[in-house]
Amino acid sequence: MDGTPQSSRNKPPRLTLAAVLASFRRAFLGVGLMSGAVNVLALTGSFFMLQVYDRVIPSQSMPTLVGLAILAGLLFAFQGLLELIRSRLLVRLGSALDAKLSGQVYSALMRLPLRTKLPGDGLQSLRDLDQVRSFMASAGPTALFDLPWMPLYIAICFLFHFWIGMTALLGAIVLFCLTLLTEMRTKAPTKLAGTHAASRSALAEATRRNSEVLQAMGFGARIAERWSSINQDYLAAHAKASDVAGSLGTVSKILRMILQSGMLAIGAWLVILGEASGGIMIASSIMMSRALAPIELAIAHWKGFVSARQSWSRLSQLLALLPETAASVTLPDPVSRLAVESVSIAAPGERRLIVQDASFVLEKGQGLGIIGPSASGKSTLARALAGVWLPARGSVRLDGAALDQWEPEEFGRHIGYLPQDVQLFDGTIAENIARFEPDAPSDKVLKAAQTAGVHDLMVHLSEGYDTRIGEAGSALSAGQRQRIALARALYGDPFLVVLDEPNSNLDAEGEAALTQAIQSVRDRSGIAVVVAHRPSALASLGQVLVMSQGRVQAFGDKDEILSKMSRQKPQAPPPLKVITPSEESAAS
Repeated sequence: MDGTPQSSRNKPPRLTLAAVLASFRRAFLGVGLMSGAVNVLALTGSFFMLQVYDRVIPSQSMPTLVGLAILAGLLFAFQGLLELIRSRLLVRLGSALDAKLSGQVYSALMRLPLRTKLPGDGLQSLRDLDQVRSFMASAGPTALFDLPWMPLYIAICFLFHFWIGMTALLGAIVLFCLTLLTEMRTKAPTKLAGTHAASRSALAEATRRNSEVLQAMGFGARIAERWSSINQDYLAAHAKASDVAGSLGTVSKILRMILQSGMLAIGAWLVILGEASGGIMIASSIMMSRALAPIELAIAHWKGFVSARQSWSRLSQLLALLPETAASVTLPDPVSRLAVESVSIAAPGERRLIVQDASFVLEKGQGLGIIGPSASGKSTLARALAGVWLPARGSVRLDGAALDQWEPEEFGRHIGYLPQDVQLFDGTIAENIARFEPDAPSDKVLKAAQTAGVHDLMVHLSEGYDTRIGEAGSALSAGQRQRIALARALYGDPFLVVLDEPNSNLDAEGEAALTQAIQSVRDRSGIAVVVAHRPSALASLGQVLVMSQGRVQAFGDKDEILSKMSRQKPQAPPPLKVITPSEESAAS
């Protein structure tokens, strides 16, 4: 066995959007062939009317009429069946597209906030995938498949008569220009509506997370006003895009009706002149309607097409921004050293460096406390050690290998991370501790909980480790969430454990358990790094790193560094002496 998790070994190869489309090439070819058959069968109505007016009525042959009616009925039924199959196939294609891309999009959703600054609530990529799938299941794609068959109908119109063909061609040109106008007029408002929708969703999510604060301090009404303002902007942009698409769709419908009536008039004129028959007059009118129907349908669904195209473009950029390259060699488990080499770190999407040129080395069994004033870069450095934020310069190495040389799942087995803002997932306590590992061994869950000192707390709950904690752990107290998150960080005995202010919500009993947990990491030859404001978190650590203004000010033995810092503190000024008026007059 190579030690690689089963999920990593069986991970499907990464696909680009072009590769996804190529994988559906045969399905799209099938839809195209069905569209061709549907459009050929759509000539049934025109030719049926032509035969009725030119053959049945002059000959007054009832058998001919019955035969034509049966044949036309069969062709119409076959056309309906093909259209039904085509629409269902497009729905299935949309679902298959979602199934192939959803894993990568969700993975990008997790990784993108760690690489760049996201607008809105950060969920735009999922909405984009939904938009593409919804468009695939709508009538819009059928119009796009039918458009290439317009020349066939126009050519048949020319076969009927030159002026009938010219009328059909003129109508097609007018509606085509209307389609271009629809494209130009709907693109900007559709994009703006999407931007406002993302802002609206972000504020709604922030409101949900901070409902207690809004209620307690009474500024919910002001946030509601802000949401209403954003919502009004969204509604205005959405209404504008819908108005443009709707107006042009109505114009195209009226134009098609005018052109169809005009075709009848042209046909009647030609019949009067003796240059066409009554059958050609009726058939050409029906032909005109069918020829222009795809353009009218495309205009009606153009807003959805523009939205889907913009979503597809954003998805292409997203997947290109976050390439995944599978490591060809599985690295051995780190067992000896953490090295930070001239690391400078900026927040995702920002240029300003928060940490500059940090360097230090920790050997197995050592524990480091990172201390310093607020905004000195402590949490930023912790994120880089855990592989959460990538360094702008320099590198963080485990046993000589940079962190990005590991597959994310493989790397995660060696890291325990407790962030400042503890977040748990809806599920059981055991699932959260086990990092949602399928069929997690009970002994590993119990060991992590016992090491974190949370086992006794768990068994006293009504359902023990099977207690569901609700969204974000809402059923637990802040201290309980922090201790469960600590157990999650210790699950599987990771080599490097990074804890960012792990005692911020702990009582005395919790702090004692935290000290023992940190010591247990060191005792098993792991490395513990703790960001601390309270001295109690440093009890089981042997070294200290002092940060100020994003730079390392000191690094070394804890007692030596703390002693030196205490000597460098300025002496307190002598207490002020209050002088009474009588003492002041006596002194003078």
